[in-house]
Amino acid sequence: MNLISSLCIQGDKFINLLGIFFPITMNMRDPKLVALLYNEQINTRNLEGIIALMAYNHKFIDSKNRVENKAQMKKSWEEFFTEYPDYKNIFHTVISRNKLVILLGHSECSEPVLDGPAIWTAKIENDQIAEWRIYLDTEENRKKLSID
Repeated sequence: MNLISSLCIQGDKFINLLGIFFPITMNMRDPKLVALLYNEQINTRNLEGIIALMAYNHKFIDSKNRVENKAQMKKSWEEFFTEYPDYKNIFHTVISRNKLVILLGHSECSEPVLDGPAIWTAKIENDQIAEWRIYLDTEENRKKLSID
């Protein structure tokens, strides 16, 4: 058996090399598209669409550095949509750096603390959101993310 014949893809999650399975992270879609699709699900309050786009190891990190996993986020999004039914994210700039997407814009909401400028980042793995993070739009955060 030669190396080429021992190499095969098993679904879109693992590669088999000489009988050993290694996880792969390959994006078939443009990472920007995945991030924008995810945000569309948020803006339309489509919980099933949000869950479908979350990676198995999904992390949500808010602007206060609170972290929640995929299981926690299902309940959190349900509660959030009930409390803030008019919440929307609007992006004016989308930057892609390999698997990291940086989104600059603002949120709109009748709740003042949720209304205003923000920066979001999305880490994309296997065409899903592995991490969705929200930053306050400050000079410090722009420097941290190397945004001009």
